[in-house]
Amino acid sequence: MRVWFAPVTRIFLKRYLKINWTGDGIKGGSDTDCLVKKNTFMKTSPSKPAVTSKMYETENNISKSSRLELSALLNLRLASLVDLQMQMKQAHWNVKGPSFIGLHELFDKVSEDVADYVDLVAERIVQLGGIAEGTARVASSRTRLPEYPLEIAEGMAHVEAVARALSTFGQEARKTIDEANALDDADTADLFTEISRGIDKWLWFVEAHSQAAK
Repeated sequence: MRVWFAPVTRIFLKRYLKINWTGDGIKGGSDTDCLVKKNTFMKTSPSKPAVTSKMYETENNISKSSRLELSALLNLRLASLVDLQMQMKQAHWNVKGPSFIGLHELFDKVSEDVADYVDLVAERIVQLGGIAEGTARVASSRTRLPEYPLEIAEGMAHVEAVARALSTFGQEARKTIDEANALDDADTADLFTEISRGIDKWLWFVEAHSQAAK
């Protein structure tokens, strides 16, 4: 199949898409190859939004450079917490089986506590002069949690998925304690000590449903 391109288009193909034009068509590829390259070029995926560097003036005596780092760090943790809260709701809504009522209520209680953690972290960001970036779209682009399986139903499958999510965030929380201390912010370290303790408690409650069988 012969395809004609204007000279300017040929230059564009060669320079940006790395496709060489000859008089007989596209060199080094079939029409399908050309289509694939064209679609690859045109396809765009939303890039992860950068954490804002805007900071408000405050009398807080933690240095501005440290507060800037803390704000960025906490916004990453906020994203994971927003995701974690909705993953707990996903489990709460969809769990089925003989243990339905117990797990249904347990997952809802976990979600309620995580919602409190979301608020605490967001407010800490603002206290430091930063901007809490907690929309669903931002959270989706930044979360460190594994994707929650949408099609599972059986109670033990949800127990495993919820435990994995809690464990993942628990690791983040403990890491944040050390990072906050390194930035001379004992209050943020204390906040994440509280959150870590709560996450571990809920991980215990969830895993207790599966440990007896092991």
